[in-house]
Amino acid sequence: MSVSITGVRSELGRLLSQQRAPGNVHFNIAGQHANTLLHDGHAWKEFSRATLAGARRALRTDADVLVHASFAFVLGRAQKDPLRSIAETILECESLVLSGPVPACVVRLGYLYGPESRDLRAYRSAFHLGRPYWAGPRKALQYHLHQYDAVSALLAAASPRNVGRILYATDGKPVSFMQFMDDFARRIGKRYPLHVPLIAMPFIKLVVREEHMQQAALAMPARAPSPRVPGWKPAFSDYRNGLDQIIAAWNV
Repeated sequence: MSVSITGVRSELGRLLSQQRAPGNVHFNIAGQHANTLLHDGHAWKEFSRATLAGARRALRTDADVLVHASFAFVLGRAQKDPLRSIAETILECESLVLSGPVPACVVRLGYLYGPESRDLRAYRSAFHLGRPYWAGPRKALQYHLHQYDAVSALLAAASPRNVGRILYATDGKPVSFMQFMDDFARRIGKRYPLHVPLIAMPFIKLVVREEHMQQAALAMPARAPSPRVPGWKPAFSDYRNGLDQIIAAWNV
C-alpha cells in the first residue's frame, strides 16, 4: 500500500513518499530536517514547537501502525542547553507516540546525509569558494545514516511485531564530523579543507548556532546503538561508500 506521512515535504519525506509499505502504515518524520550535522544549527529554530505539533498530528492517523522517526544522538546525553532541551523534546515526542492511541514504534536514526541534501550541496559550494567550516573535535565520534538507508529502515520497522519498541538505524562506522566533512571535501577536489580555528568562536557564532557546535562535540557510544531494526542492514555501512554514491549521483 502507499504510505501516509507527517512531514512529507522534507527531503526524507519526499523519498519515503515514493515507496510502498506493507499494510496500513503512517510515518511521522516531522523534525527530521534537523537530524543532520550539515545545517550549521539553523534547522533547530522552532524545532520543539513544530516537532511536538507533528507528533500530535501523526497520532490522529487511522493507520494500523505508526512509525515515529527519532534521533539516535540522544544517546550522547547532552549536558547543556540548548541541545539538552532539544533532546528532552525528542524524548517527550517518543513518549507521546508510544503512549498514544495508535500502535507505534520509534526508530532512532543516525545523522542524515545523502544526494538529496541541500545542505551538503551548500557545503560543496562553500568548499569550492575556499571557505572554512566549523569542524568540531576530532575525537567526538558520531553515527551517520545515508538517506536511502533511512527510508529502508523505516519501511522495515513498519510491522506490528515492533509495536512498543525503540529501535535504531545507524551506519556501522562512527566518525567525527571533522573526518566526515574532510573526506567529502577531498572527493570534490579540495585536498586540504579549511577549519575555523577555536580562537574565532566568538565571531563564528554570528553564523553557526550554538546547537551545531554542541552537536559536533557530542560523542556517541563507541558501540553501535541497539537494538537495530529487525531484518534491516544499511547498504552504506561505511560513510565513505555513501559519499562515493552521492558524488556519482551528482555527476549523472
